[in-house]
Amino acid sequence: MTIVTEPTNNTADLAAITDEEIFLGHVGGKLSVELTAPLQTQRDLSIAYTPGVAQVSRAIAQDASLVKQYTWTDRLVAVITDGSAVLGLGDIGPRASLPVMEGKAALFKNFAGLNSIPIVLDTHDVDEIVDTIVRLRYSFGAVNLEDISAPRCFEIERRVIEALDCPVMHDDQHGTAIVVLAALNGAAKFQGRSTSGLKIVISGAGAAGVACANILLAAGIPDVVVLDSKGIVSADRGDLNSVKIELAARTNPRGLSGGAGDALAGADVFLGVSAGKIDESYIASMAPESIVFALSNPDPEIHPEAAAKYASIVATGRSDFPNQINNVLAFPGVFKGALDAGARRITEGMKLAAAEAILSVLGDELAADKIVPSPLDPRVAPAVADAVAAAARAEGVA
Repeated sequence: MTIVTEPTNNTADLAAITDEEIFLGHVGGKLSVELTAPLQTQRDLSIAYTPGVAQVSRAIAQDASLVKQYTWTDRLVAVITDGSAVLGLGDIGPRASLPVMEGKAALFKNFAGLNSIPIVLDTHDVDEIVDTIVRLRYSFGAVNLEDISAPRCFEIERRVIEALDCPVMHDDQHGTAIVVLAALNGAAKFQGRSTSGLKIVISGAGAAGVACANILLAAGIPDVVVLDSKGIVSADRGDLNSVKIELAARTNPRGLSGGAGDALAGADVFLGVSAGKIDESYIASMAPESIVFALSNPDPEIHPEAAAKYASIVATGRSDFPNQINNVLAFPGVFKGALDAGARRITEGMKLAAAEAILSVLGDELAADKIVPSPLDPRVAPAVADAVAAAARAEGVA
């Protein structure tokens, strides 16, 4: 998750933030619980708690559906992590991950008006994580999985989706993928060309890389090549895990092999979602009017100024350069739309609808240095929520 600040080209603005300011901004945490009903009198107390609350509990015991009306669960998102892949910090554990989860919950509230609760789990065991989430089901209305390392994140998300009857999404995968697709559509639209003919190279075969490949294929872009730390993910390699074997079967239609240089020669789009560095000469070898999304934080795969020597459009995950590809453009609206519709799950169609909605906000504002809206644009979350809810209803999952 990227810390949200107003995009600017002036890196000094961000460099001026001191450690003291940062730590003061986190003193006591970033969340609090607010009352929605008064507790000023004995009568208020009798309604909110005993004896009045017993009537509501009896009613829910007789009709479980009433829990949506008389508790906050229907609008509550659980933000859950095991602390195994936090930002660019790696496996820092549940305690150290909590400030990030609080930040995610704050973004839910600020951008979508949704309540959310950070939950950090002191285990990396897939069975234990899934069982814990399932047992907590009646405390929340949706699950945002966060900062869980690959490849465990794929199995955890799949099993939780299968077990629960509510929206579940691993944001590191799908939030990233949604905004990437929106940005790619914006870049192609500005250049006046179709995305379907683009040759795309994804650097990173982890959570974000696999999800980006999936959504690009679902959007009708067939020529996607994925790189991991050992080179092109191809069917002829014998060192792939089960996730990459499946990915290799659906990508690399031209049968390329080798490393990043082989993949990027003549490519139209570079998408970096890993910590690996890309040599400037590889970007120079790409096709004319190339597009570079170097999204690793805080250090992009290639510095945007170096990429701009050759690429027509450059985007990063940082807030101090134009075209910030930030998950906050997606996840608040996606979850709000899913909850508004009473969706049982988040589908590929809902994700595609979210990407279209993000881009639609720009209208005539589309430019080479503005292929997606600002993360702080107040129009985004409502547009995404409406589109996602409509897609949920159209697909019959509402």
